[in-house]
Amino acid sequence: MEYETNTSITETHVQTDIRWDPGYVKTVPGILKGVSVILNLISFICVMCASPYYKELAIGEWFTFVAMTAFWVTLVLLLMYLFHAIEKFHVIPWLMIEFGFCALWTFFYFTAALAAAVEGPHSSALGAAAFFGFACMLLYGYDAFLKFRGWRAGQLAQGERKVTQTTSNSGQPTPTF
Repeated sequence: MEYETNTSITETHVQTDIRWDPGYVKTVPGILKGVSVILNLISFICVMCASPYYKELAIGEWFTFVAMTAFWVTLVLLLMYLFHAIEKFHVIPWLMIEFGFCALWTFFYFTAALAAAVEGPHSSALGAAAFFGFACMLLYGYDAFLKFRGWRAGQLAQGERKVTQTTSNSGQPTPTF
């Protein structure tokens, strides 16, 4: 009788010290976060340039909430990645949390930009806000896709995880007569 043993070894390598890493902004997630921060700010400025009538309607208030919340959360996450604070707290499922945030804000930006686009013919500032809102929606949607794919693959948000598969066969000698 022959036995086969499959062993899976997972090693997680992280450095828990806080350090500055400007190279993060050159990666795809870093570029997405940097561009998102800028577009969130631009879309907020566009809504603030609308007449007081539109700013104080539910459309302006909703768009302001979506843009400013996204701006601050994304900026904090960007700083946490730049200083490797995410790596320090590697036991928190950051990719799942970021996936939830990005997916939710994709929907929120869709609703806010759509509402602004409806009023766009009456206010050029809302038309511009709608354009940048749809751009933010696409960015957050792509980021959500990347976070979901990384989460399903078992990746860490920062750091390295290595999975090693080993197979060993052990058998008993067959008796001969």
